[in-house]
Amino acid sequence: MLRLSISTNSRCLTILVAGLACLAGQPTLAQAGREGLQPQVLAEVFSPKRQLHFSFVLLPDGQPAYRVRYRGKAVIADSALGLELQGQPPLGPGLRLASVEYDSADETYEVVAGKSNPVRNHYHSVLLKLEETGRLQRKLWLQARAYDDGVAFRYMLPAQPRLTEIRLIQERTKFRLAKDGTAFPLYLPGFRNSYEGEHFKVPVTGLLAELLIGLPLLVELPGVAWLAITEAHLENYAGMYLTHPGGTRSLELEVRLAPRLDVPGLSVLAIPAHRSAWRAIMIADEPGRLIESNLVINLNPPCALKDTSWIRPGKKTSPWWPGSVVTGADFQGGMNTQTMKYYTDFASRSNIPYLVIDAGWYRNDDVTDVNRDLNLREVIRYAASKNVGVWLWAHWAVIDRQMEIAFPLFREWGVKGVKLDFMQRDDQVMVDFYHRAVREAAKHRLMIDLHGAYKPTGLQRTYPNLMAHEAALGFEYAKWSARSTPEVNVMLGFTRMLAGPMSIGVGAFNNVTHAEFVPRNRAPMVLGTRAHHLALYVVFENPFAGVVDHPGAYENLPEFEFIRHVPTVWEETRVLNAEAGKYVTIARRRGQEWYVGSITDWDPRQFELPLDFLAPGGYTAEVYADAADAHRYPKHVTIEQRFVDRSQMLKVVLAPGGGCAIRLRPLRP
Repeated sequence: MLRLSISTNSRCLTILVAGLACLAGQPTLAQAGREGLQPQVLAEVFSPKRQLHFSFVLLPDGQPAYRVRYRGKAVIADSALGLELQGQPPLGPGLRLASVEYDSADETYEVVAGKSNPVRNHYHSVLLKLEETGRLQRKLWLQARAYDDGVAFRYMLPAQPRLTEIRLIQERTKFRLAKDGTAFPLYLPGFRNSYEGEHFKVPVTGLLAELLIGLPLLVELPGVAWLAITEAHLENYAGMYLTHPGGTRSLELEVRLAPRLDVPGLSVLAIPAHRSAWRAIMIADEPGRLIESNLVINLNPPCALKDTSWIRPGKKTSPWWPGSVVTGADFQGGMNTQTMKYYTDFASRSNIPYLVIDAGWYRNDDVTDVNRDLNLREVIRYAASKNVGVWLWAHWAVIDRQMEIAFPLFREWGVKGVKLDFMQRDDQVMVDFYHRAVREAAKHRLMIDLHGAYKPTGLQRTYPNLMAHEAALGFEYAKWSARSTPEVNVMLGFTRMLAGPMSIGVGAFNNVTHAEFVPRNRAPMVLGTRAHHLALYVVFENPFAGVVDHPGAYENLPEFEFIRHVPTVWEETRVLNAEAGKYVTIARRRGQEWYVGSITDWDPRQFELPLDFLAPGGYTAEVYADAADAHRYPKHVTIEQRFVDRSQMLKVVLAPGGGCAIRLRPLRP
């Protein structure tokens, strides 16, 4: 075995090549496997701090594979790689190693919205170029990156004479975990879904075989690491799911791609050169470190927009969730001009920059046919006079059909953004729609919010006019069920939110106990204390955060001041404590101010929060906490001011289903 060590920029990338004969074209990888050799390392790359170690290997049967180690311990054991193509043999076995290339990057870039700003993008990478020695002589490239917070790999099919069209049935990608552990799956019954469901806690070997697993998948390998498997830079490709077909003794997960609806049996139809999405694995010693990771957006291309000054994240209000409730008015709430002006007035006096006009504003599946009870242009004009921007809801199929008409028309009207809904797929055709929608919207200075959507894959780095994806079980479920709970909220922070911003409503104030809860469409009730729901503005990453309740729900309540001031974009994020599915406390900074959100499941908790993330000097802490009787009266909140500095610990007490929200402002000299 030939060992090549190449040192560049004060770091070392080690490339292991399976023999000089292999570089010369003999033996082939398949031949090496038939000779009964042990798995051979073809190339490997370390993360900048050398804690993560990614290797491409050759299995004894001649199949390319990969392995991952963290701090010297195996995380992913040898896991096969390959592609299943229609009308051709699988692409994987029978390859020879043509060349290995390495690279690295260490850059920072600004984002319009995110959990940190600027973002550091620091990685080491390797590109493995393989080609067949048989009749077809097809080429397959494998690329990997190693970051300090995770690793990623992807397939690349270069332009080549023997593969002029890619008709991909499935990937043969596997994730073979190094040991049994605990998984937190989101089970999905099929490929037509909106990622809205509860996560479960099961042993890896106990994962169900008959259901798809949505991403990200959080896994704890005790004594080794926490990891989350997801994908990034999904473009002109099919969305990825996981399955566990091996049964109760298996540690192996397999990739399943969403099938196209228009070409039976295929997942991807493309022309080389082409590449898959990144298969990303966040890895850390604690689950809270995963929440801090920027791996997904770092794996995406840089911003494609020259001017982003018109993109302005912020909070929103809408009559939809509370059922168009109006109080103290002489008109009936509904899809009419008076209701929209009523909610606009609330937004204007509450530091809420946006009003969303939801379903029902247009008729006959035609955005040019406006509901006759709604003078839309007058509402937009009135809102602008109050420094409130208007967003419009639309079914994706209507926009797909009318995009060339709709987006220019919306800009002419003065609309600021579009909430697209009910996509509920992530096959290649739908993925292309997402990209086309955000790209065309940007041409007309329109922001986009995606509901009924698949999980984020980092597109917001390239097109920052994309605010967020929903893809989560949110408060809308309180209108017809008791499924939206504090347990669900906590779990979302460790699962769905790892993929990116989460567009679900927060700020519900009709907080009730389990015994009192009744699903209803108007003025819905919610489970969890009011302090819990205040804390969600910090816990959840969402640059387009909702203020979901009706204006009367907040009237003359001092705790609403927290909502008025809390930002929706951040420059720094720190997880102060976390136990997956049970509790989490997150601190986020905007400018010189810090905000802290702490939430728990149905178990009460007490914490001593370290404040060493603060800058030197004193701070005023405005603490919005569960009252002593919040377990019986969830609306009860205590508000107090404390003077603190970075040397202190701050005690917080959380009721069952409770929380705590804190605003920390530096004292003026």
